[in-house]
Amino acid sequence: MDLIRVKNVEKKYKNGVTAIYDLNLAIEKGSFVFIIGGSGSGKSTLIKMLYREEKPTKGQIIVGGRDVAKLRDRKVYLIRRKMGIVFQDYRLLPKLTVYENVAFALECIGEKKDEVRRKVLKALEDVGLKNKIHNYPDQLSGGEQQRVAIARAIVNDPKLLLCDEPTGNLDPKMSMEIMKVLDDINKQRGTTIIMATHDEKIVNKMKKQVIALKDGHLVNFKQKGTYNNEAI
Repeated sequence: MDLIRVKNVEKKYKNGVTAIYDLNLAIEKGSFVFIIGGSGSGKSTLIKMLYREEKPTKGQIIVGGRDVAKLRDRKVYLIRRKMGIVFQDYRLLPKLTVYENVAFALECIGEKKDEVRRKVLKALEDVGLKNKIHNYPDQLSGGEQQRVAIARAIVNDPKLLLCDEPTGNLDPKMSMEIMKVLDDINKQRGTTIIMATHDEKIVNKMKKQVIALKDGHLVNFKQKGTYNNEAI
């Protein structure tokens, strides 16, 4: 069953740059998919369109049966509640503890206090940080901060997790630790994961589905792929 369908999508910015054109994709529920490509290939633009940070100039982006391209701005929160988003730069709140950073997402939607605690501790256990709940972000390594960001993204058990270069600021060892966390989330929670990356070592080691973009166009889609420089 397809969780995401991208149909005849084009994204053209006001300055005349076409970031995505003639893009068609189908991503099944429960998949783990890498989006690869060089700088300017359209990776981040595609991720942003999936969570409606950007709207396509034309075409359809259907997530969970809903065309997010047609969603009114005031309704965007409805789809974002059903997905988690992980960025390269963590985006943690520096004056909040690890626990408070993860709990914040649930408190914003009015979750009951006992449910908040249960979900937060489960998410932090899943990323291996249950022993760091009282720490502040500046007391953590980069890899640990990214784990907190992942816990925050999965705390409400979303069906879809979007990751935009989540290992971009990390060394190779920490990057692989983050990939192990994401792989476990995919397998144990059944969460569909879409990750934009330029790290060929990660892609080659993980051997997941690979979508290759070049100049905003799909040039390759493999079920168990590697980073093919010739294709991009």
